[in-house]
Amino acid sequence: MNNTIGYRQGKACILTDDAWELVNADTAVDNLDSKVLAWPGWQEQLEAGRLRPETSAVLLGPDVDPDVLAPWIDRLPLIALQFPRFMDGRAYSQASLLRTRLGYTGDLRAMGDVLRDQLLLMRHCGFTSFCVRADKRASDAIKGLSEFDQIYARSVASPEPLYRRRERV
Repeated sequence: MNNTIGYRQGKACILTDDAWELVNADTAVDNLDSKVLAWPGWQEQLEAGRLRPETSAVLLGPDVDPDVLAPWIDRLPLIALQFPRFMDGRAYSQASLLRTRLGYTGDLRAMGDVLRDQLLLMRHCGFTSFCVRADKRASDAIKGLSEFDQIYARSVASPEPLYRRRERV
């Protein structure tokens, strides 16, 4: 996927070697490895035996309950969450639930209307990679992760509040 930011060795960078490709469920593809399919299509392909959870990824729309992925949560290498509009923040809650309640440890990707100003909050909700909107430059957006990296409250990325982290120093 183009315009993708992720973390390598704890540092945010542009992923030039990202192998994941978003495909439409109706698109005829011989091999679904390293493909991202929207939830209904992913489920259909899984039930038909055409994909394996270990080598494919699923895209959840904002109206899909993350609990639907519970049976495969420990086998999915990537879960993508859709931000259909800048003002639709349901994927923040989905990310937090995937990390805290379901214990997901793989790559959690933000897709859709993803902009620089959102990246820090997305990171603290548990996202580890971000597909920046096509009309924006990933090189500019990455600054949203590097300029500010601390928040006061506890989060998925920083389970202790800032004052507790400072006490240890």
